[in-house]
Amino acid sequence: MYKHFFKRIIDFIIVLSALLIIWPFLLIITIWLYFANKGAGAFFTQERPGKDGKIFKVIKFKSMTDERDANGKLLPDAQRLTKVGKFVRSTSLDELPQLFNVLKGDMALIGPRPLLVQYLPLYNKEQARRHEVRPGITGWAQINGRNTISWTEKFKLDVWYVDHCTFWTDIKVIFITIKKVICRSDINSQTGKSATMPTFTGNN
Repeated sequence: MYKHFFKRIIDFIIVLSALLIIWPFLLIITIWLYFANKGAGAFFTQERPGKDGKIFKVIKFKSMTDERDANGKLLPDAQRLTKVGKFVRSTSLDELPQLFNVLKGDMALIGPRPLLVQYLPLYNKEQARRHEVRPGITGWAQINGRNTISWTEKFKLDVWYVDHCTFWTDIKVIFITIKKVICRSDINSQTGKSATMPTFTGNN
């Protein structure tokens, strides 16, 4: 009952209440990033698969400029990541705009992280079960290694959450997430070629 009904209601109430309180803070970050990103904008959107694989656009604060080389190709992430962007990433503030995704019903506060659309045909039957629930801003895999674990381990944790989604599990995830954000553990604040997990190929 919680997973299919009360979870959505609780998420909506919490997020709406939070946005009414923190909107000035979000506005300040938006203006700050707009200028730091040299006109590239403060937000980044990308299509991601949600519950049952339905595609939606996830929104995040943008941490990099759109600077390009002489051939018009985007410069490496390391060169485009601004000091402000690095701070926003290291504190996980870049995830805050996803509260609007939660409000719309595309996402939940807690759930498997929404990954790339291109991964959909690569999942095996068990891994695809991660889409039986709404994706989350944070989740069970996030508090158990985030980008420091393999794709196989990450998917096992995602499916575990699908089978053990309870109010108390979500409370535990929230408190551990807050602790990790404060301690800045398992967070990629530096970037070389990429600041995320290696590309999933279906074999890793």
